[in-house]
Amino acid sequence: MPGISLGAEIDESLEKSIQDGVEFLIADQNPNGSWGSARQTKGLNIYAPAPGAHDAFRCAVTAMSVSALIESGACEKPGPAAESLAKGTEYLLRYLPKVRRADATAIYNVWTHAYGIQALVDLYPRMDPKQQERVVELINGQIDRLGRYESVDGGWGYYDFRAKTARPSSSAISFTTATVLVAFHEAREIEGVIIPEPMLERAIDSINRQRKSDHSYLYGEYLKARPLYGINRPGGSLGRSQACNYALRIWGDDGITDEVVIEWLQRLGDRNGWLDIGRKRPVPHETWFAVAGYFFYYGHFYAACNLELLSEKEAEPYREMLATLLMDLQEKDGSWWDFPFYSYHQPYGTAFAIMSLTRCRK
Repeated sequence: MPGISLGAEIDESLEKSIQDGVEFLIADQNPNGSWGSARQTKGLNIYAPAPGAHDAFRCAVTAMSVSALIESGACEKPGPAAESLAKGTEYLLRYLPKVRRADATAIYNVWTHAYGIQALVDLYPRMDPKQQERVVELINGQIDRLGRYESVDGGWGYYDFRAKTARPSSSAISFTTATVLVAFHEAREIEGVIIPEPMLERAIDSINRQRKSDHSYLYGEYLKARPLYGINRPGGSLGRSQACNYALRIWGDDGITDEVVIEWLQRLGDRNGWLDIGRKRPVPHETWFAVAGYFFYYGHFYAACNLELLSEKEAEPYREMLATLLMDLQEKDGSWWDFPFYSYHQPYGTAFAIMSLTRCRK
């Protein structure tokens, strides 16, 4: 188009894509302010003992949707997005403190605590001093919960199939631990938030025990004796490496250089098919390298976070790569989704995509 660069066209399309995603979230919100439900079951469902698992899923997806609405910028003026945010915030503040472990096996609440912390950090600047005191209290409460559900070896997983003890006996999962570390890093800037140093160090040590020399990461510590097992190879780590590299880098690991970040962003673009081939498949881990559909938008979100570590010049080609890739996958209703998951999949996929695209803005 005369007079308009490709970059300008991408920027215009990106803003429309974000707005369409926001409109989907507004339309998809439950009357009580939350997102997602236990409806839309299929023949094969993720193990989710009721009600605790669904309390965790719903609150985590609500936290992500709240963050997406804020980061999109759509809530800065009165209107449907601001009203949706207000309802989501009310739900989150009320129910986030109530989320617990579902049973001895399912520890999905660790996701809730991590994304809940990030949503609270996003909400903090928008609140008056009294409300901010409450937010600090809630963040510290979520950190306390993560301390209770920390693996015995440090870090976090979301199942305990071993002894099913009060403090989980199962090994940590690399990307779950990375997710928590990113939330901790965002929360540490708020006065009054307390992150226990020993817990932080144990988590970092856990990821380092799972790191391979090429910066692919084991799925979990329980697979340490099988480093060449498909899911532990670069193709299986494609989404995981984005989160683990980012978490270690922001916590001061000099080994995660700009070159490492760029290499894995390039791999994500060159080998995107390994993630995409699992997208929308109903059976987890059934594809090559045991990739599950729910790695897709998760991996792209943390790839977008890695853009913030690079200079503008270094980030630009990967910003356009991610933006173009995500915009091409947006559904007609404005949503994104990668794994059929009760009715949580569209709001969580959409939230991840919106937050990724906001990081692709210049």
